[in-house]
Amino acid sequence: MASGCKIGPSILNSDLANLGAECLRMLDSGADYLHLDTLLQKVPSRKKHKIIMKQASLMNSFFIRVKHFVPNITFGHPVVESLRKQLGQDPFFDMHMMVSRPEQWVKPMAVAGANQYTFHLEATENPGALIKDIRENGMKVGLAIKPGTTVEYLAPWANQIDMALVMTVEPGFGGQKFMEDMMPKVHWLRTQFPSLDIEVDGGVGPDTIHKCAEAGANMIVSGSAIMRSEDPRSVISLLRSVCSEAAQKRCLDR
Repeated sequence: MASGCKIGPSILNSDLANLGAECLRMLDSGADYLHLDTLLQKVPSRKKHKIIMKQASLMNSFFIRVKHFVPNITFGHPVVESLRKQLGQDPFFDMHMMVSRPEQWVKPMAVAGANQYTFHLEATENPGALIKDIRENGMKVGLAIKPGTTVEYLAPWANQIDMALVMTVEPGFGGQKFMEDMMPKVHWLRTQFPSLDIEVDGGVGPDTIHKCAEAGANMIVSGSAIMRSEDPRSVISLLRSVCSEAAQKRCLDR
Protein backbone atom coordinates (compact mmCIF):
# COMPACT_ATOMS: atom_id res chain seq x y z
CA MET A 1 0.00 0.00 0.00
CA ALA A 2 0.96 3.66 -0.29
CA SER A 3 2.87 4.99 2.70
CA GLY A 4 -0.01 7.02 4.12
CA CYS A 5 -0.92 10.69 3.90
CA LYS A 6 1.92 13.15 4.35
CA ILE A 7 1.80 16.94 4.30
CA GLY A 8 4.86 18.91 3.27
CA PRO A 9 4.83 22.72 3.39
CA SER A 10 6.79 24.33 0.58
CA ILE A 11 8.91 27.18 1.88
CA LEU A 12 9.37 28.79 -1.52
CA ASN A 13 7.14 31.67 -0.40
CA SER A 14 8.48 31.90 3.14
CA ASP A 15 10.75 34.53 4.65
CA LEU A 16 13.96 33.21 3.12
CA ALA A 17 16.05 35.53 5.29
CA ASN A 18 14.86 33.43 8.23
CA LEU A 19 14.79 30.04 6.54
CA GLY A 20 15.77 28.01 9.60
CA ALA A 21 13.14 29.65 11.78
CA GLU A 22 10.51 29.17 9.09
CA CYS A 23 11.33 25.47 8.80
CA LEU A 24 11.13 25.02 12.57
CA ARG A 25 7.81 26.89 12.59
CA MET A 26 6.40 24.46 10.05
CA LEU A 27 7.67 21.41 11.88
CA ASP A 28 6.22 22.74 15.14
CA SER A 29 2.93 23.17 13.28
CA GLY A 30 2.77 19.46 12.49
CA ALA A 31 4.42 19.16 9.07
CA ASP A 32 5.46 15.66 8.05
CA TYR A 33 8.29 17.09 5.96
CA LEU A 34 9.37 20.39 4.50
CA HIS A 35 9.43 21.00 0.78
CA LEU A 36 12.38 23.17 -0.20
CA ASP A 37 12.51 24.59 -3.72
CA THR A 38 15.94 25.67 -4.86
CA LEU A 39 15.90 27.92 -7.90
CA LEU A 40 19.43 29.24 -8.20
CA GLN A 41 20.58 30.26 -11.66
CA LYS A 42 24.15 30.78 -10.59
CA VAL A 43 26.47 29.60 -7.88
CA PRO A 44 25.85 31.61 -4.69
CA SER A 45 28.63 33.73 -3.28
CA ARG A 46 30.63 32.31 -0.38
CA LYS A 47 28.87 34.69 1.98
CA LYS A 48 25.41 33.66 0.79
CA HIS A 49 26.38 29.98 0.86
CA LYS A 50 27.49 30.29 4.49
CA ILE A 51 24.18 31.94 5.37
CA ILE A 52 22.24 29.18 3.60
CA MET A 53 24.20 26.47 5.41
CA LYS A 54 23.79 28.14 8.80
CA GLN A 55 20.04 28.28 8.27
CA ALA A 56 19.89 24.75 6.90
CA SER A 57 21.65 23.38 9.99
CA LEU A 58 18.58 24.37 12.03
CA MET A 59 16.21 22.15 10.08
CA ASN A 60 15.01 18.82 11.46
CA SER A 61 13.36 17.11 8.50
CA PHE A 62 12.58 18.18 4.99
CA PHE A 63 12.38 17.28 1.33
CA ILE A 64 14.88 19.13 -0.86
CA ARG A 65 13.76 20.19 -4.31
CA VAL A 66 16.16 21.35 -7.02
CA LYS A 67 13.92 22.91 -9.67
CA HIS A 68 15.53 24.18 -12.84
CA PHE A 69 16.50 22.69 -16.18
CA VAL A 70 20.06 23.84 -16.78
CA PRO A 71 23.19 22.05 -18.03
CA ASN A 72 24.88 22.45 -14.67
CA ILE A 73 23.59 22.03 -11.14
CA THR A 74 24.24 25.08 -8.97
CA PHE A 75 22.98 24.07 -5.53
CA GLY A 76 23.05 20.39 -4.84
CA HIS A 77 25.11 17.65 -3.27
CA PRO A 78 27.45 19.86 -1.16
CA VAL A 79 24.38 21.17 0.65
CA VAL A 80 22.95 17.67 1.07
CA GLU A 81 26.25 16.44 2.50
CA SER A 82 26.38 19.30 4.98
CA LEU A 83 22.78 18.78 6.01
CA ARG A 84 23.30 15.07 6.52
CA LYS A 85 26.24 15.77 8.80
CA GLN A 86 24.22 18.32 10.73
CA LEU A 87 20.96 16.39 10.99
CA GLY A 88 22.12 12.79 11.22
CA GLN A 89 20.69 9.78 9.42
CA ASP A 90 17.00 10.06 10.35
CA PRO A 91 15.65 12.86 8.11
CA PHE A 92 14.43 11.71 4.72
CA PHE A 93 15.86 13.70 1.81
CA ASP A 94 13.99 13.50 -1.49
CA MET A 95 15.92 15.21 -4.24
CA HIS A 96 13.73 16.63 -7.00
CA MET A 97 16.28 16.91 -9.78
CA MET A 98 15.02 19.32 -12.40
CA VAL A 99 18.26 19.39 -14.33
CA SER A 100 19.08 18.70 -17.95
CA ARG A 101 21.25 15.65 -17.24
CA PRO A 102 19.93 13.87 -14.14
CA GLU A 103 22.19 10.88 -14.80
CA GLN A 104 25.33 12.76 -13.84
CA TRP A 105 24.18 13.62 -10.30
CA VAL A 106 23.08 10.18 -9.05
CA LYS A 107 26.40 9.17 -7.50
CA PRO A 108 27.18 12.57 -5.93
CA MET A 109 23.73 12.73 -4.36
CA ALA A 110 23.96 9.18 -3.04
CA VAL A 111 27.36 9.81 -1.49
CA ALA A 112 26.08 13.07 -0.01
CA GLY A 113 23.27 11.25 1.77
CA ALA A 114 20.12 11.58 -0.35
CA ASN A 115 17.41 8.99 0.33
CA GLN A 116 15.25 9.41 -2.76
CA TYR A 117 16.19 10.68 -6.19
CA THR A 118 13.24 12.19 -8.06
CA PHE A 119 13.94 13.00 -11.68
CA HIS A 120 11.80 14.34 -14.50
CA LEU A 121 10.79 11.96 -17.21
CA GLU A 122 11.18 14.81 -19.68
CA ALA A 123 14.88 15.17 -18.87
CA THR A 124 16.21 11.74 -19.83
CA GLU A 125 16.22 9.50 -22.88
CA ASN A 126 16.76 6.30 -20.91
CA PRO A 127 14.55 6.19 -17.78
CA GLY A 128 15.14 2.48 -17.23
CA ALA A 129 18.90 2.82 -16.99
CA LEU A 130 18.57 5.82 -14.69
CA ILE A 131 16.16 3.97 -12.39
CA LYS A 132 18.61 1.06 -12.21
CA ASP A 133 21.49 3.40 -11.42
CA ILE A 134 19.54 5.10 -8.64
CA ARG A 135 18.69 1.73 -7.08
CA GLU A 136 22.26 0.52 -7.30
CA ASN A 137 23.35 3.65 -5.47
CA GLY A 138 21.04 2.82 -2.59
CA MET A 139 18.31 5.40 -3.10
CA LYS A 140 14.57 5.22 -3.66
CA VAL A 141 13.22 6.39 -7.00
CA GLY A 142 10.80 9.22 -7.66
CA LEU A 143 9.56 10.05 -11.15
CA ALA A 144 7.98 13.42 -11.98
CA ILE A 145 5.98 14.72 -14.92
CA LYS A 146 5.20 18.30 -15.89
CA PRO A 147 1.64 19.39 -16.81
CA GLY A 148 2.25 18.98 -20.53
CA THR A 149 3.37 15.35 -20.23
CA THR A 150 0.71 12.65 -20.58
CA VAL A 151 0.45 10.22 -17.68
CA GLU A 152 0.64 7.22 -20.03
CA TYR A 153 4.24 8.25 -20.67
CA LEU A 154 4.99 7.44 -17.02
CA ALA A 155 3.04 4.16 -16.94
CA PRO A 156 5.77 1.78 -18.20
CA TRP A 157 7.96 2.75 -15.24
CA ALA A 158 5.33 2.90 -12.48
CA ASN A 159 6.09 -0.56 -11.12
CA GLN A 160 9.78 0.27 -10.90
CA ILE A 161 9.51 3.48 -8.88
CA ASP A 162 8.56 4.41 -5.32
CA MET A 163 6.78 7.69 -5.99
CA ALA A 164 5.14 9.50 -8.89
CA LEU A 165 5.00 13.29 -8.78
CA VAL A 166 2.25 14.98 -10.78
CA MET A 167 2.97 18.69 -11.09
CA THR A 168 -0.21 20.76 -10.73
CA VAL A 169 1.47 23.98 -11.86
CA GLU A 170 4.32 24.69 -14.20
CA PRO A 171 7.39 24.13 -12.00
CA GLY A 172 9.62 26.95 -10.91
CA PHE A 173 7.40 29.65 -9.39
CA GLY A 174 5.29 29.82 -6.25
CA GLY A 175 1.75 31.15 -5.98
CA GLN A 176 0.47 29.77 -9.29
CA LYS A 177 -3.13 28.71 -9.83
CA PHE A 178 -3.89 25.05 -9.26
CA MET A 179 -4.42 23.10 -12.49
CA GLU A 180 -7.50 20.98 -11.86
CA ASP A 181 -7.13 19.30 -15.24
CA MET A 182 -4.16 17.38 -13.83
CA MET A 183 -6.44 15.38 -11.51
CA PRO A 184 -7.33 12.73 -14.12
CA LYS A 185 -3.63 11.86 -14.18
CA VAL A 186 -3.64 11.31 -10.41
CA HIS A 187 -6.86 9.29 -10.57
CA TRP A 188 -5.55 7.12 -13.38
CA LEU A 189 -2.32 6.40 -11.50
CA ARG A 190 -4.19 5.54 -8.29
CA THR A 191 -6.54 3.23 -10.18
CA GLN A 192 -3.79 1.46 -12.09
CA PHE A 193 -1.17 1.41 -9.31
CA PRO A 194 -2.95 1.35 -5.91
CA SER A 195 0.21 0.96 -3.84
CA LEU A 196 2.16 3.77 -5.45
CA ASP A 197 2.92 6.95 -3.52
CA ILE A 198 1.47 9.84 -5.55
CA GLU A 199 2.47 13.41 -4.85
CA VAL A 200 0.90 16.64 -6.08
CA ASP A 201 2.82 19.89 -6.10
CA GLY A 202 1.52 23.35 -6.95
CA GLY A 203 -1.44 25.49 -5.90
CA VAL A 204 -2.65 23.00 -3.29
CA GLY A 205 -4.49 24.32 -0.24
CA PRO A 206 -7.82 24.12 1.62
CA ASP A 207 -9.73 25.10 -1.53
CA THR A 208 -8.17 22.41 -3.71
CA ILE A 209 -7.18 19.57 -1.34
CA HIS A 210 -10.50 17.75 -1.78
CA LYS A 211 -9.89 17.40 -5.51
CA CYS A 212 -6.36 16.06 -4.92
CA ALA A 213 -7.41 13.66 -2.18
CA GLU A 214 -10.42 12.34 -4.08
CA ALA A 215 -8.24 11.78 -7.14
CA GLY A 216 -5.87 9.65 -5.07
CA ALA A 217 -2.90 11.78 -4.03
CA ASN A 218 -1.39 10.83 -0.68
CA MET A 219 1.64 13.13 -0.56
CA ILE A 220 0.56 16.76 -0.46
CA VAL A 221 2.88 19.69 -1.08
CA SER A 222 1.37 23.04 -0.12
CA GLY A 223 3.13 26.38 -0.19
CA SER A 224 1.33 29.71 0.14
CA ALA A 225 -1.76 28.24 1.80
CA ILE A 226 0.31 27.08 4.76
CA MET A 227 3.19 29.54 4.84
CA ARG A 228 0.99 32.65 4.69
CA SER A 229 -1.61 31.39 7.12
CA GLU A 230 -1.85 32.92 10.59
CA ASP A 231 -2.57 29.40 11.84
CA PRO A 232 -0.49 26.94 9.78
CA ARG A 233 -1.19 24.12 12.23
CA SER A 234 -4.90 24.21 11.43
CA VAL A 235 -4.21 24.25 7.68
CA ILE A 236 -1.85 21.26 7.91
CA SER A 237 -4.39 19.42 10.06
CA LEU A 238 -7.15 20.11 7.54
CA LEU A 239 -5.09 18.91 4.59
CA ARG A 240 -4.12 15.72 6.41
CA SER A 241 -7.67 15.04 7.54
CA VAL A 242 -9.15 15.41 4.06
CA CYS A 243 -6.41 13.25 2.56
CA SER A 244 -6.82 10.51 5.18
CA GLU A 245 -10.61 10.46 4.88
CA ALA A 246 -10.38 10.07 1.10
CA ALA A 247 -7.90 7.21 1.48
CA GLN A 248 -10.16 5.44 3.97
CA LYS A 249 -13.13 5.84 1.66
CA ARG A 250 -11.18 4.26 -1.20
CA CYS A 251 -10.39 1.27 1.00
CA LEU A 252 -14.06 0.83 1.92
CA ASP A 253 -15.16 1.11 -1.70
CA ARG A 254 -12.92 -1.71 -2.87
